Amino acid sequence: MKLLLTSAGWWKNPEIGKEFLKLVNKNPSEIRIFFIITPTKYLKKNKYIKRFFRQSKAINIPERNIKFFQLNRKIKKNDLKNIDVIFVFGGNTFEYLDRIRKTGLDKIIKNFVKKGGVYLGLSAGSYVVCPTIEAATWKHADRNIIGLKNLKGLNLVPFLITAHFEERLKKVIEKAANKTNYPVIALTDKQAILVKGDNKKIIGIGKKNIYNFLKQQFQRPSRCLRRKIELNRGLAKV
Repeated sequence: MKLLLTSAGWWKNPEIGKEFLKLVNKNPSEIRIFFIITPTKYLKKNKYIKRFFRQSKAINIPERNIKFFQLNRKIKKNDLKNIDVIFVFGGNTFEYLDRIRKTGLDKIIKNFVKKGGVYLGLSAGSYVVCPTIEAATWKHADRNIIGLKNLKGLNLVPFLITAHFEERLKKVIEKAANKTNYPVIALTDKQAILVKGDNKKIIGIGKKNIYNFLKQQFQRPSRCLRRKIELNRGLAKV
C-alpha cells in the first residue's frame, strides 16, 4: 500500500509535495492523477482546486495530467486507464463517503491501492480511508448534512484522522478521542501521514498529536514497557 494522507495537501509545507513525488516514483511530467470531487458547476473556478493546481505546478506536474471525476455517476474501468494516483479532495466527509459507495469507487480504490497505485487524500479524502469517519462527527469537524447512518470507512489504515488541527482544538479532540477505541492522529495543515507497506509515519512540521496509542497497540503491556512508552510520549513524570 502507498498512501499520503494530508490535511491540506502541501501548500503550507512543500516538503510534503517532495515526499509525494518519492512515493509515486515517476518523472513529475509523467504522473497522471485521477482527481475525485463532489459535483460542482464551477469546477476549475473553485479557489481550492486552483490552489491544488498551484501545488501541482510547484512540483512540476502539468495541469493536463489531472483528470477530474465528479461523484455523480458510476465509475467505469476505463476511467482509470493509465492513472498513477487516485486523489480524493476535501469537502463534506459524509457526502464524499456516501457518493464513493454509490458510484462504486470504494471497491475501485481498494483494488487500485492493493495493486500498487498511490492514494492521495486531502482532509475528507483522508478521513474516508479510515476504519470509520466518526472523527468527522466531532464538534470541530463536519456536519452530517445528508443524515448518513453507516459511518464505516474504506478501512485502508488502522487509525482515525482529524484534519486541520490547531492547539485551540486540543481539548475538544482529547475528549472525543477518549470515546473511541481507535488511535487518533490529529494533523495540522503542515503535516501528513505517509503509508508505505507496513510502514507508517507522520511527516511535516510541528508536534505529533497522537491519541489512544496504548489502547489500540498495547493491550496489556508490561510495567517496564508501559513506563518506556509513557516516557517516549512525554506522559510520565521524569
